[in-house]
Amino acid sequence: MRRIQLVAATGAVALGLTLSACGSNSLSPGAGGGGTTHAPVPTGTVDAALAAKLPAKIKSAGKIVVGIDPTYAPNEMMAADGKTVTGWDPALFNVVAAKFGVKAEYSPSKFDAIILGVDSGKYDVGVSSFSITKDRMAKVDMVSYYKAGTQWVTKPGNPAKVSIDDPCGKNIGVQTGTTQLDDITARSKKCVAAGKPAVNILPHDGQDEVTADVVSGKVDAMLADSPIGLYAVKQFAGKLEKLGDIYDSAPYGYVLPKSENDFGNALVDALKAAEADGSYKAVLTEWGVESGAISDFALNPSVS
Repeated sequence: MRRIQLVAATGAVALGLTLSACGSNSLSPGAGGGGTTHAPVPTGTVDAALAAKLPAKIKSAGKIVVGIDPTYAPNEMMAADGKTVTGWDPALFNVVAAKFGVKAEYSPSKFDAIILGVDSGKYDVGVSSFSITKDRMAKVDMVSYYKAGTQWVTKPGNPAKVSIDDPCGKNIGVQTGTTQLDDITARSKKCVAAGKPAVNILPHDGQDEVTADVVSGKVDAMLADSPIGLYAVKQFAGKLEKLGDIYDSAPYGYVLPKSENDFGNALVDALKAAEADGSYKAVLTEWGVESGAISDFALNPSVS
């Protein structure tokens, strides 16, 4: 995680207004951004029926407090001012929040602390590229809104000759608390079971630190969600390249307390409304991640 003070950013949302798909501040590759200014995306109108389904706490506050880890560019990241949370994930949730007539207030957190924060009531929702898994749904409710897989990344030419299927003995970077950490841990166990050296796993709380380790050569490769891995390759052109193809595609989900089932179903309806008026696809297209768009939004969908 960053070693500077992180200040929550409040997105302005109201009837008849538009929301920017990302901040106009340019970001350096090290900060996780590309300096691209994205056009405002129309949010459509407030849906009174949806607004009526908001939990009393959110109605009273007029805002949804969102736990987010802003180290996962281009999904969620900090703008150059060091205060504003940007990326396509919050941009899309701004559109969703606007359907309820409230604003989204982003509270930066370590990734692996967000679910606990949602469960304890610190956050109303977790919006941070959470892959939907059975283990997570045992603790919280999740609303599907996007689909992504895993992408490996290494230095150009793969100088360490990393094999995804045989990474034994290699130095591999990954973010703490992610499904990719589970992935590489399982691969390391297979190495040991086969009498080979274990994978030297180097985890970090922030994905930006993981990416920096690959660029510097501290690790031989990393694995991350596909939008993040491909974005890193683009941002660090000539310093990184993708390794292999995307695999294990799974839906992302908004994280909610188990006690907020009605709110979860309302979020599904808000996503459907955003799809119907074009704002859902507009956000994803502005960020170049529309290939992961879905239409089967659901509360606690079935996953393998």
